[in-house]
Amino acid sequence: MDGAGFAPLRYPHTEPPAEGAAIEVAEGVLWMRIPLPMALNHVNIYALDDGDGWTIVDTGFSSKAIRAIWEALMQTGPLAGKPVTRIIVTHHHPDHVGLAGWFQSEHGAELVTTRTAWLYARMLTLDVQDTWPAETLAFYRGAGMDPQVYDKRAAERPFNFSDVVWPMPLGFSRIEEGDRIRIGGRDWDVRMGNGHAAEHATFWSRDDGLVLGGDQLLPSISPNLGVYPTEPEADPVGDWLESCERLSAFARDDQLVLPGHKLPFTGLPTRIRQLIDNHHHALDRLLKFLSEPRTAHDCFAPLYKREIRAGEYGLALVESVGHLNHLFHSGQVTRERRADGAWMWQRVGAG
Repeated sequence: MDGAGFAPLRYPHTEPPAEGAAIEVAEGVLWMRIPLPMALNHVNIYALDDGDGWTIVDTGFSSKAIRAIWEALMQTGPLAGKPVTRIIVTHHHPDHVGLAGWFQSEHGAELVTTRTAWLYARMLTLDVQDTWPAETLAFYRGAGMDPQVYDKRAAERPFNFSDVVWPMPLGFSRIEEGDRIRIGGRDWDVRMGNGHAAEHATFWSRDDGLVLGGDQLLPSISPNLGVYPTEPEADPVGDWLESCERLSAFARDDQLVLPGHKLPFTGLPTRIRQLIDNHHHALDRLLKFLSEPRTAHDCFAPLYKREIRAGEYGLALVESVGHLNHLFHSGQVTRERRADGAWMWQRVGAG
């Protein structure tokens, strides 16, 4: 659905760059891809020419194979001939920050990111767990996690941020809402999103129609809006909707958005309206479904309208909690603990 009066989404490049190659999407701006070992099998990387060096936006995971891809890009590939002097991290998720510390400690690059992103990344790389924290298991039980999934997870070593993120050395350069930054011969306004990740940086060129959108501004998919044991009462859906409404004031049909995943696109006003409408529709479906008490696990069908596979289960569960928390904080649902610890959610007045 296109927004009223807005241009539809268009994709200037119908195919992504091959591994180890780059596409010049604007003067001095290269688009590359780094593979990811998951359903969303890539992250987009952008290199901007600063004259005496490259500024890189986001990095991919840290692994031997991905570091080898980066070495090839820098030694014999499209980045050869000048050093990577600066890394910009849009947000703290491991597919974006994974090699920031490597570029700092092994290549002497400056790290530029938000204070929240740096603190989260630094804290999480140091928080190594060999067994599941009690709070995490309690959170899963509270969400009504499928018992088979729960038992399997509880018996395994938990995922640690440090498994795929290079150690973060001390030192970074902070950016915040309202800043202006010079990258690739352009001046960019820094504007923050929230919901998918706290203090997620986006960059809007003052000199042409480029927007570095990270995961805040994606085409064709919506970023995960999950709740985690670190902040179990969070309302990422509310934060997301506020961010989208606020950023929509700066969106134009002619801007070329360079997203963290999928293809660069134009038609940003339409896309922001789609993102907002999609979550409102999901909340409406969920509210109708809560005529009877349900757990977060029970709510997959109205939220996603498709079967959730094993590889998607964890992200689906935390996003289900996110939507339920939003309805709870807005006074539209109540919740009570079941004997097994699961929260049972129900629409106000339905009992």
